Amino acid sequence: MELIDIVKMPSNDEDFIMKFPSENLRLGTQVIVNNGQVAFFVKGGKLLDEFKPGTHTLHTDNIPILNKLINLPFGGETPFQAEVWYVNMISKLDLKWGTPNAIQLEDPKYGVIIPVRAYGQYGFKISNARTFLETLVGDLDSFNADKIFDYFRGKVLATLTTLMSTKLVKENISVLEINAYLDDLSIHALEKTNEEFSKYGIEIVNFYFISVNTPEDDPSIIKLKEAKDLAAKVKIIGRDIYQMDRSFDVLDKAAENEGTVGSSFIGAGIGLGIGSGLGNQMGGIASNMNTSSPPPFTANEKPETKEYHIYIEKERLGPFSKNELIEKLKSSEINQDTHTWKIGMKDWQRISYFSEFSSFLIPPPPPNL
Repeated sequence: MELIDIVKMPSNDEDFIMKFPSENLRLGTQVIVNNGQVAFFVKGGKLLDEFKPGTHTLHTDNIPILNKLINLPFGGETPFQAEVWYVNMISKLDLKWGTPNAIQLEDPKYGVIIPVRAYGQYGFKISNARTFLETLVGDLDSFNADKIFDYFRGKVLATLTTLMSTKLVKENISVLEINAYLDDLSIHALEKTNEEFSKYGIEIVNFYFISVNTPEDDPSIIKLKEAKDLAAKVKIIGRDIYQMDRSFDVLDKAAENEGTVGSSFIGAGIGLGIGSGLGNQMGGIASNMNTSSPPPFTANEKPETKEYHIYIEKERLGPFSKNELIEKLKSSEINQDTHTWKIGMKDWQRISYFSEFSSFLIPPPPPNL
C-alpha cells in the first residue's frame, strides 16, 4: 500500500466537487488547499474535519474529529484511510438557461393562450460547502455546473413560469410587450431562485432574462397581433368612427348582394358593436333595399329612393332622399361641408362632392372689410 505524501487538487471553473483519488494517508501528509477551495475529510460517509486555503501537515491536533473516529496514536507516521473532498468556492457566471418546451401563458389583455419560450444567463457559487456536500453530492466523485442546473431545472422553470404569469396578470401586460420588462423579471427571478438554492448551500449570483420569444407563425400569435392592431386602430380614430366605418363595410357588401339582406343583416351590424340605434337605421335601409316588399305608390307617382346619409355632430342620420337633402340645404340645416354618404360609396365625402347638389349650395358670405 503506497502512502500519499501530498494531497492536492487543481482548481478549474467546471468542477465544483472533486474527490482525491487515493485514501491511503498518514500522519505527516500535507494537504494543500488552493484559494477558492475548501477541503473535507470524509470517513464512513460522515463529513468530518474542514481545511481552509493553505498548506496543512496532518497531525492529531488538526484532524480531531477523524482522530477520535479511528483512534490514531500519538507520534510517528501512522498510516490511516480517509477520503479527501475538495469544494470549489469560485463564482461561475457564464451559464446559459432556456425553456426546452414552450410555456403556455394567457395574455391578460386579449385572453389568448400563447406559447412562450425564454432564455438567458445565470451565475452561482457554493456559499456553504458543508451544506452542499451533505445535501447534494452523496457518493459522486465529481459534481459540475451542468449537474447543478440539471438537478434544479424543474424548480427553476416552474419558478419562471409563475413569475412571468404573475407579472403579466398583475400589471396587465400583453405577452407581446413582455420584452420591455426583462430587467424587472431578472431581479425577481434572482430573488425567487435564491430562496430555493440557498437550502442546498448554493447562492445564485446573477440571473438574467435575455429574451422572451413567441413563434411568429403560431395561430394564437397571429390572432393576438390582429387583436392588438384592432385595439390600436380604435384608439387612434375613436370607437364611434371605427364602428361607423365597419357598419358601412357591411352596407357595401349588402349593396353588392341586393335582395339577400334582412334580419340577418341587421344582426350582423349589431354584432359589430354598432349599437341598437344604428342597427335600427340599418334595418330601415335593408327593408328599403328588399325588393320583395316595395312601398306602395300610385301610377302617377314615382317612388323616391332614400339612399343618402349625413354625419352631423358625431351622429349619423338617414336615410334621406335627394329632395330631403335639398330642403335641408335650403333651410341651412346642412351646408357644403356636411359629410355625406350614399349606397355604393367606399367612404364619406362632403356634400359639395355630389354634382346633384351643386346648384343648391349656398356660397359662403364675403369676408368683412
